[in-house]
Amino acid sequence: MIGFRHTDRRFAFLWKGPEQPPGRWHGVGEGPAHYFADTPDGAWAEFLRHEEITSPEDLATIERTLWAVELPDDGYAEPHVPEELLTGGLPSYAVCQAEARRLIATGAVGLQTRAAALKAGGAAGWHVEDGLQRGPPRDGIVRVLFGPRPDLVGWRAAEGRPTEDLLPHVRHFTVP
Repeated sequence: MIGFRHTDRRFAFLWKGPEQPPGRWHGVGEGPAHYFADTPDGAWAEFLRHEEITSPEDLATIERTLWAVELPDDGYAEPHVPEELLTGGLPSYAVCQAEARRLIATGAVGLQTRAAALKAGGAAGWHVEDGLQRGPPRDGIVRVLFGPRPDLVGWRAAEGRPTEDLLPHVRHFTVP
């Protein structure tokens, strides 16, 4: 299975040590935790959400690397967190981090859940029928792998920026 993530163009696709800034599924000093979206749009949506980018004009300033990374096919735990916290803003992180600690204590090496940064149906993709058309709606998935992962192989898929048509599908921290 392939997962997608973006990085600053100067850096590799994985964190190596615990100095990683905290995120939804890991706290300070609990890294590395590696977050992967099931679609390129999902990876870009995470970036747009965290950087609070809501304007098409701001997209022109983005220059990042999008990576495609080969992930394990199975072994992901399912977190037990209410929907509003799975997709909530920064105050919901403490509950998600506690759930990740619980899963790790039971031996989980990763988790899988719905994408917080994409609205429901936002991982639709595209198909060609009388021109380029948005595909059927589907929810985005995020997979998180805990700890160092020297076994993962990644490929630079693109250097660039997300497209303007993604903005309405992002669940922003702030309302534009």
